Amino acid sequence: QVQLVESGGGLVQAGGSLRLSCAASTTVFSFNAMGWYRQAPGKQRELVARITVYGTTNYADSVKGRFTISGDNNKNTVYLQMNSLKPEDTAVYYCNALRRPYDYWGQGTQVTVSS
Repeated sequence: QVQLVESGGGLVQAGGSLRLSCAASTTVFSFNAMGWYRQAPGKQRELVARITVYGTTNYADSVKGRFTISGDNNKNTVYLQMNSLKPEDTAVYYCNALRRPYDYWGQGTQVTVSS
């Protein structure tokens, strides 16, 4: 059973930074990709950033240049560095791991950006 545990969410002022962590219960090399999604109240869950087992990354247009996804294979952990945060980044952020054909999800961590 794969477990993903997120941490690092919180309350921050606009323009500030946060770093989210997602610790996997197994080697990250066992996944096709890992990523971060977010869901704001009343909105659908959306992809924020993703990194593949080959190191390829992709980002939502709304976070390009502000967010960076990275991984530490030794710690089986994926990070999301979020800079220049905006109130519209407020959401619950979920870690995701894809091992085709299965998706695994963390429990989510709240990020709130005040104006």
